[in-house]
Amino acid sequence: MRGKIIKGIAGFYYVHTSENNMIYECKAKGIFRNQKIKPLVGDDVEIDTNDQPEGNGTIIAILPRKNELIRPAVANVDQAMIIFAAAEPDPNLNLLDRFLIMMEKQQIDTIICFNKTDIADENKLDLLKNTYSRCGCKVFFSSMRNGKGTDQLYECIKGKTTVLAGPSGVGKSTFVNSIKPDADMKTGNVSEKIKRGKHTTRHSELIHLDHDTYIMDTPGFSSLYIDSIDYNELKDYFVEFQNYEDGCRFAGCCHQNEPGCAVKEALQDGEISRIRYNNYITLYLELKNQKRY
Repeated sequence: MRGKIIKGIAGFYYVHTSENNMIYECKAKGIFRNQKIKPLVGDDVEIDTNDQPEGNGTIIAILPRKNELIRPAVANVDQAMIIFAAAEPDPNLNLLDRFLIMMEKQQIDTIICFNKTDIADENKLDLLKNTYSRCGCKVFFSSMRNGKGTDQLYECIKGKTTVLAGPSGVGKSTFVNSIKPDADMKTGNVSEKIKRGKHTTRHSELIHLDHDTYIMDTPGFSSLYIDSIDYNELKDYFVEFQNYEDGCRFAGCCHQNEPGCAVKEALQDGEISRIRYNNYITLYLELKNQKRY
């Protein structure tokens, strides 16, 4: 029987099977350990339930992964959705850009959602729209409290495995509960089965929403490190720069103090967001100084 690992704790893996919509508690065959292969949440697997107590099984095969994220540790991700509040608190756009860089590096499509539009100033919403309209991501505005935008967001995640991320208190859990009111109950069943509290430790966990639709709610974060990127490569992760780089006088232009920089000209003409560009400079210097020391 085939299924998807939705949670893993202390050597036990919880596999959801679409065939009968059940969750099986499984151990992995020792051969994976010998081959130094560790099953990941999101892995598509084959399990054997013969001669096992009801609801138990053994993972006998891990199907090929199309990708693998390190933070959070999850496999076979189709996309990421990052939710920030448009107000209360004001969005930390440097933090948002760090996340976009991480996903771009791992070639994961990203959806940006600015929530709490019901309490945000219109000028602020226009600024956010203009800043991220050319960053290569789909951008949505929502009010989870009023149900505004929820249907459109669900259409974007339908039939896919989506990593949900963002700072604490921006509406991630509200979004999950709005589209799957019994999500807590479902995950609660798993937590009860392994005799651990849901909220004592945060583990990577997929929530099954619908046929072939899974979402991973990750712990809220207040900082992200992009230290795995060389400062000379950082420009490659700002998608809007790519439309102008061929016009730069020098190959490998870093779009800072070089003469004849087409990216700087686009910035002056308002074709590139100054907020995004300033974040690029901040991160460039951060990575360059880190390399030096």
